[in-house]
Amino acid sequence: MTKEEFYQMLADQGFKLSDLQKLQFKRYFELLVEWNEKINLTAITEENEVYLKHFYDSIAPVLQGKITNKSLKLLDIGAGAGFPSLPMKILCPELDVTIIDSLNKRIHFLTLLAEELGLSGVHFYHGRAEDFGQDKAFRASFDIVTARAVAHMRVLSELTIPFLKIGGQLIALKAAAAENELADAKNALALLFSKVINTYNYDLPNGDGRNITIVEKKKESPNKYPRRAGLPNKKPL
Repeated sequence: MTKEEFYQMLADQGFKLSDLQKLQFKRYFELLVEWNEKINLTAITEENEVYLKHFYDSIAPVLQGKITNKSLKLLDIGAGAGFPSLPMKILCPELDVTIIDSLNKRIHFLTLLAEELGLSGVHFYHGRAEDFGQDKAFRASFDIVTARAVAHMRVLSELTIPFLKIGGQLIALKAAAAENELADAKNALALLFSKVINTYNYDLPNGDGRNITIVEKKKESPNKYPRRAGLPNKKPL
């Protein structure tokens, strides 16, 4: 997907990018490639592939109509190089975006990236989701939590749902169908008082399959979740 095809596909779906937004995506790509030589951010560095598999893929929840209120508080867990939240932030500048990542080098990259792109309303924190999920300043504070190819739903649910307000939604982006994962995660979702409200498959413009699963938080999460760092992965709910 060339830059021009990216711009046109967004315009066809009602999102005509300004010159500033086009420049932000361009600079994002340049910095991603530059910093990828210093720290491991992505295996995808060819321009057309980045625009398709990182930028276009990341904004799918907006293009698919799953994020319609653009002034929400969004938390991105395990964002790595800023996906999916920062492409969504460029497309929807009103979003308030927080990223938590366990690697300080990535946080340093994201901070410099946001400054270079002139993004406001973005907040970056170094640490583990398990620890921040027990912090009253973060717990039950977000309208949306996003996670892109982060973990099995049994693990992901514990790492994300405690951050949501009641009625808030986890939007999980994955590369393949999620039916088996959701069946395995049924107990975990019940323990966290949450429910799958939508899961569906779609294709990127090149035909690659993708899945979006949306989980809604129905009641406040029990205080013991998330458990201490490492336990969700070692002993999934």
